[in-house]
Amino acid sequence: MKTCKVAVLLGSLRRDSYNRRLMLAVERLSPPQLKYAQVRIDDLPLYSQDFDADYPANARRLKQDIESAQALLFVTPEYNRSVPGVLKNAIDIASRPWGTNSFAGKPAAVIGTSIGAAGTAIAQHHLRSSLHFLDVPTLGQPEVYLHFRDEVIAADGTVANDSTRAFLQRFVDAYVAWVERFVAG
Repeated sequence: MKTCKVAVLLGSLRRDSYNRRLMLAVERLSPPQLKYAQVRIDDLPLYSQDFDADYPANARRLKQDIESAQALLFVTPEYNRSVPGVLKNAIDIASRPWGTNSFAGKPAAVIGTSIGAAGTAIAQHHLRSSLHFLDVPTLGQPEVYLHFRDEVIAADGTVANDSTRAFLQRFVDAYVAWVERFVAG
């Protein structure tokens, strides 16, 4: 596989985010050909159709960051049994105005972790529904609904637990194969 830029949309703004740790773990386990670039979403205005004719600079930057990537990775916590508002807002901005969907056709995966036993299963289901509508081919298996425990993934993304590392490596391997199906070269 040639070098492939992956735009990462992290749905947590929290400095000590568990999902940031998961994102870093996936990056550590990936081959060097995948170049992960976290897309900034913390400074976006709330989406309004009023600015479809003249997007604010930070919204144009979001769209450009996604368009410059060949693949996508969504890493989401679960807030109130759904996707965090900041992530949904970024998706709404990047997919508008009508006819300028920055996500269309890019291969993606959705993962997440939570301290809850079900991980982020419901949020991921909601997110996958939006991505389906937006023409984003999304990896179906393996699903990563990780029950987070502090001692499993360190702040730098190091995975201490062998079975968790092996599980995440299976995900990374499947994701790499998925991306290769869509990215020429």
